Amino acid sequence: MRIAVLDPFSGISGDMFLGALVDAGLDEAFITSLPSTLGIEGVTVEVKQVLRGQIACRKVEFTIPPQPHGRHLKHIKAIVDATPAPDTVKVKAIQAFTLITECEAAIHGTTVERVHLHEVGSVDAILDIVGSIWGLERLGVTQLFCGSIPLGDGFVETAHGRMAVPTAATLRLLEGLSVRPGPEGAGELVTPTGAALVRVLSSGAPPTQYIPRASGFGAGTKEFADRANAARLVIADAQDADVAAAVHAAAGGGAGGMLGATETLVVLAADVDDATAEQIAGFTDALRVAGALDVTLLSTIMKKGRPGTRVEVLCAMSEADRLERLLLIESSTIGVRRSVVSRRALPREMREVEIRGERLRVKVVMLPDGRRRAKPEFDDVQRVAAAQRRTLAEVAAEALAQLKLD
Repeated sequence: MRIAVLDPFSGISGDMFLGALVDAGLDEAFITSLPSTLGIEGVTVEVKQVLRGQIACRKVEFTIPPQPHGRHLKHIKAIVDATPAPDTVKVKAIQAFTLITECEAAIHGTTVERVHLHEVGSVDAILDIVGSIWGLERLGVTQLFCGSIPLGDGFVETAHGRMAVPTAATLRLLEGLSVRPGPEGAGELVTPTGAALVRVLSSGAPPTQYIPRASGFGAGTKEFADRANAARLVIADAQDADVAAAVHAAAGGGAGGMLGATETLVVLAADVDDATAEQIAGFTDALRVAGALDVTLLSTIMKKGRPGTRVEVLCAMSEADRLERLLLIESSTIGVRRSVVSRRALPREMREVEIRGERLRVKVVMLPDGRRRAKPEFDDVQRVAAAQRRTLAEVAAEALAQLKLD
């Protein structure tokens, strides 16, 4: 299984993440063409090699023409939705911006809809977040793990004035991750963009064993006399059992072994009997985009014999409050039940095959007896079948025939 191990020994920001990806093997042309790929005009990109503490690093810099003074979440979602990025990338990117917006709303005592993102709503933040998530996917990374993050110290100037480091928003975004104070005199080491990326991408602390395949350093802007201001990214292969154990340990359990990791999750349940099918489809899609692991609809009978629908949302414990709020806002329910459940998830990875010039993703799952099971991603099968005027069954069969399972 291809994984990435992020070592943010001097903090993390979006441009450090991009630089580390390029230094670890991501095609530089992908970064330089990113603004045009995302439909963002007038932006130029420079990727250069710099020294940080005598370590050669990659530095990614965007030159951006004057932009609106911040954006609302709905405007950022529209920009991300309009890009040609894979759906998996869009979902993670929107999840990152949603987390940032919710943190800002909670801190300033307002609603998500009224939050006006300043630094994080800028074009370079959009490029950093979408580019980093997409870059990992292009490198074939299925999971990312992150070491302890230093927070820095001192104060930083923001659109809301002078704030202590880490800022309130950054600290909220880092909830659930391993952090440490200092070092003294470092200033701000973690930006909200960097914190959001780690929050949505990290599966926890690195596995105890893995095989490094490539590594790279992404340079920060500051230069320190006594140390390198950079983040290191290692692209590696790891055994499924080691990855499962790391994920399970991050969730507070023991080794997952060949059966996969046991996770402690939350189920949110609500019953509705006054919503149309279109309305139900709308808010269940919104829940999935917002980060729900699964959304299930069940037929039920409610008071006075009325037919209803039970909505069950499976999510991580850290996401339960946010998704519960979304369910109460978007659906017509007036109450949500919550229960804690245990789920054993089989280790899985995403591979790619090529069919007559078209790339197609195939999900590969490891079974408890060591065998593997594969299933082509339906959206890709549908796209390739339409482009090549073939049946879905033909495309799926060819994808499986090309896949080489270990």
